[in-house]
Amino acid sequence: MKLREQMPELEGAVEWLNGEKSKSDLIGEKPTLIHFWSVSCHMCKEAMPQVNQFRDDYKDKLNVVAVHMPRSEDDLDIEDIKKTAEEHGITQPIFVDSKLKLNDTFENQYVPAYYVFDKDGNLRHFQAGGSGMKMLEKRVNRVLNETEAAE
Repeated sequence: MKLREQMPELEGAVEWLNGEKSKSDLIGEKPTLIHFWSVSCHMCKEAMPQVNQFRDDYKDKLNVVAVHMPRSEDDLDIEDIKKTAEEHGITQPIFVDSKLKLNDTFENQYVPAYYVFDKDGNLRHFQAGGSGMKMLEKRVNRVLNETEAAE
């Protein structure tokens, strides 16, 4: 995805965990962070406490949606996904992308990967890899400050 592109529809999940979200649920009121992760990704698990902190610190200002992106056949076990999500405190909605439909729509190649959309659903920041959470926080705050200034 390119910056300023519109958030795609969240379609193609084999299952949703922790509730389902649609594009229309996410656009209009507040910005959205969509993060891709995988049960086999060590960096994803290391970053998850920070993602969860984001979710909790900004719960009134930011939508957070997780996308589970399998990296191999071993990552397709839904029970393993549920167990890993529980172990790592992932309480936000999880789009289980076992057929890589959303992954292909986003043209995403990485886990972890983070996409920040403004309240109008335009992509404002993309980041991949386990480090750089401070940069992600800066970008999220910039989008949140723009949202507050516009109100």
